[in-house]
Amino acid sequence: MNILPAWIAPLRDWQRRAMEAVCAHPTADFLAMATPAAGKTRFALRVAHEFLRTQTAFRVLVVCPTSHLRAQWSDAAGKIGLQLDPALTNEQAVEASDYHGAVVTYQQVCLAPEIFQRACRTRKTLVILDELHHAGDGKNWGKALRTAFEPAVFRLILSGTPFRSDNNPIP
Repeated sequence: MNILPAWIAPLRDWQRRAMEAVCAHPTADFLAMATPAAGKTRFALRVAHEFLRTQTAFRVLVVCPTSHLRAQWSDAAGKIGLQLDPALTNEQAVEASDYHGAVVTYQQVCLAPEIFQRACRTRKTLVILDELHHAGDGKNWGKALRTAFEPAVFRLILSGTPFRSDNNPIP
């Protein structure tokens, strides 16, 4: 795996306070809700960096709504020294050893939740669920996420929209 450089990117006040809250959080699920452009991605990458640095997790998996966002996440992570594979396929199952993790879509997880569940069981995984309102409890994506990421060491949920217009709960 790539060497993890020291974290040097500045954080906003809310990001520092949220980071402290994550470190003290007693359960495996944490929701970070902030408006668009507030810095949710940088915050999540800071959490990922800390989990990898302390070996609380050995890999990071970001789940996002679209393939375009996969590239954005990978680029943002690369700027702070985290290498996330933006092209992982379900046929590969896990990223190459020179990556710190990968970025996949909700659709990918929905198509093969067992693959992701197995990978999370094999290596301690931090899962970042970007804009989780795209998955509804009782809907295919929500069910797949529950199956796939139940064994993750931590699930960081990011949203600027912490509710769904169809009144279904967010898993």
